[in-house]
Amino acid sequence: MTDSDNTLDHTTAGGATTGGATTGGDGSAHGAAPRGGPVREEDRAPMGLTIRVFIYLVGVHFIAAFLFLLFYLAGAK
Repeated sequence: MTDSDNTLDHTTAGGATTGGATTGGDGSAHGAAPRGGPVREEDRAPMGLTIRVFIYLVGVHFIAAFLFLLFYLAGAK
């Protein structure tokens, strides 16, 4: 086993190699958690934001279903 087998791969989605931090497509540095490693709290969205987004998504789907029902019933005559 060589020393290069133990090093982390620091490549971005475009294939460009970075020195230390992983960079996104816009060039800004993002500290991503290593694959298979523990998920740190700062790598996740806050629980309140997650619940709010879920409620908004469900609410928007209910409104869209209601509008679809209105158009369906109006066209049935």
